[in-house]
Amino acid sequence: MSTEVMMEVLERAADDITFYAQLAEGSAVLEGLDLTMEEKAALINGDQRFIESRIGKKVDKRIEKLVLLPLTSREK
Repeated sequence: MSTEVMMEVLERAADDITFYAQLAEGSAVLEGLDLTMEEKAALINGDQRFIESRIGKKVDKRIEKLVLLPLTSREK
């Protein structure tokens, strides 16, 4: 299920700086995962609203701080 995959990506990005950097660079790191194009775009861009609507709950503060906020505030 893609909601589980989204959470796995977020958890890994919070725990693995190399994976986070690859995520920030684009969708190549998400290739082969069971995610829609919209879900991939939301993960790459740190679209917290979209992600929370998909997973059905708020993301925890650790993921918000380590993954989502940096993704939304970076220069593109």
